[in-house]
Amino acid sequence: MRLPACLVPCACLAALVACRGAPEPAKQQAQTEQTVTIAPAEPGGLRAPEQFAAIADPQERSRALFLEASQVMLHPRCTNCHPAGDSPLQGDTAQIHDPPVVRGPANEGVPGLLCTSCHQDANLELARVPGAPKWHLAPIEMAWVGLTPAALCEQIKDPKRNGGKTLAQIVEHSAHDELVAWGWEPGHGRTPAPGTQAQFGALMAAWVADGAACPAGEGP
Repeated sequence: MRLPACLVPCACLAALVACRGAPEPAKQQAQTEQTVTIAPAEPGGLRAPEQFAAIADPQERSRALFLEASQVMLHPRCTNCHPAGDSPLQGDTAQIHDPPVVRGPANEGVPGLLCTSCHQDANLELARVPGAPKWHLAPIEMAWVGLTPAALCEQIKDPKRNGGKTLAQIVEHSAHDELVAWGWEPGHGRTPAPGTQAQFGALMAAWVADGAACPAGEGP
């Protein structure tokens, strides 16, 4: 049947819409989805877990939480004691320990020059020697120097490379360990780790609660 001339434009328009169909789901989502913006932390600080609540997907939120927490673990106060070699590091620029020392068989130095020969249970301000309970190096399989946040995350979740700890034990260690706490009270002229130990522990707990997902990128 031949349409009246006046209806041809309408028929063509209807056919065009039918052929194109509705907007593709991905495009439709992109049109309606709002970008999640999280305010940055104060200089030297950390963002709190609740600031990531706007990220609806638990896996994505977990990844973002770990990236925030990784700023502590990849800070010199932590990486200096998690070296990839047999000597601890010093300062904010990861200098080799002076005087020369080595980790030894138990990561506590060698006989006659144990870590505790110089490092006491607290900072010695007059001597400028840092100190905290159980001062020692992390085992070599727990080396963090040079890792990306993604690689660090995978290592921390692996009991063979995290000291045999469960995720719950990792959270407890992060939040309450006395040697970890030294990172925020490092003594003479040393830059503390970002935020506080309580904030760090809260981030790690939230990361685990949301699925302990690992970031894919090189952030934070």
